[in-house]
Amino acid sequence: MPSEKITFPGHDGHDLAARLDRPSGPHLATALFAHCFTCSKDIPAARRIAQRLNAAGIAVLRFDFTGLGHSEGEFANTSFATNLADLKAAATWLADNDMAPDLLVGHSLGGAAVLAAAGDMKSVRAVATIGAPFDPAHVTRHFSDKIDRICREGEAKVDLGGRPFTISREFIDDISSRNLARAIETLGRALLVLHAPRDAVVGIDNAADIFKAAKHPKSFVTLDDADHLISDASDAEYAAGVIAAWATRYLGLKHPAPPPGAPEGITRVSESDPGGFLQDITSGPRHHVLADEPESYGGTNRGMSPYGFLASGLGACTSMTIRMYARRKGWPLDHVQVDVCHDKVHAQDAGSAGKSEKIDSFRREITLTGDLSEDQRRRLLEIADKCPVHRTLERSSQIFTTLTDSA
Repeated sequence: MPSEKITFPGHDGHDLAARLDRPSGPHLATALFAHCFTCSKDIPAARRIAQRLNAAGIAVLRFDFTGLGHSEGEFANTSFATNLADLKAAATWLADNDMAPDLLVGHSLGGAAVLAAAGDMKSVRAVATIGAPFDPAHVTRHFSDKIDRICREGEAKVDLGGRPFTISREFIDDISSRNLARAIETLGRALLVLHAPRDAVVGIDNAADIFKAAKHPKSFVTLDDADHLISDASDAEYAAGVIAAWATRYLGLKHPAPPPGAPEGITRVSESDPGGFLQDITSGPRHHVLADEPESYGGTNRGMSPYGFLASGLGACTSMTIRMYARRKGWPLDHVQVDVCHDKVHAQDAGSAGKSEKIDSFRREITLTGDLSEDQRRRLLEIADKCPVHRTLERSSQIFTTLTDSA
């Protein structure tokens, strides 16, 4: 996932720091990500969502609001209104670079911001929120004991997540006057609401209120045991996968024709976790899967291993070949099941005389269900050995490898 550091002017002219994550393949759409209150663009959940959207051909711009992360400016001088202005500045930068946003994704208060701002962005076709409050003033619960002092003295320092922030009276007044109900009712875009029932920061009732206020098309997905920051890797993976799958349905992505000589398109494997082995795999324009290694080998076990994919290719091709033949013959084959396991055996065990090195061994068990004669069953077993993947594995293949420059 090529990630480019960029800056653009925010609401008051200060430079806002951002990352533009571009797809490795065709660029089919663009998403704009708004982070949670006092967070940054670089939290793990934001990175994983960007990776999954990239795998679907969607570029992602994620930026730090004024005074947060690597952006310039003073957080004490910001408000919900300035957040909206920063969000619109990001959308303007994208539009000026021929990437007007098609999708808005907002986390927590960033979710409230994208709901409020979407109506002013004509290019946006879909909006997704994660742990968003229905009432933006919900964030004041984090420092309710300081509100009187803030209103009395004009500002005060509060502790949020172990970090000091200065909150101004203007922030309190602005956020307290906001009502998202009308913006949600008139959203006019597809809406996805993701929320965790056990979210201790923004209660699940907020998601219910957002969903009730919205008109169709709208979807709600529960994040089960996730926390507010989606800090667990498996929760972030689930949220990212849901957003990517949902977005491709509503953005109407137009995939380019496959290159000459590759009718199924290109299979692209992109590393998603440099600290482990998790890989995003896209095959052609529409298919996405994960590859990984078991935890015992240093992976996170969130996808099949490479050998698992190899075994599944053999099993799938075997089943399809048997079905194709039985269908053509009109035989009463009700169901096919193929179990495949992979192992390393010594060549001499496999009948290669005089060789002691290990070779790959695939054990395949086929179950055929239906009113088939013994001759038909025997013939289908013979046909299984003619499946293209079987024949590819049996004979040697040529693999040509080149090294390309990174983007």
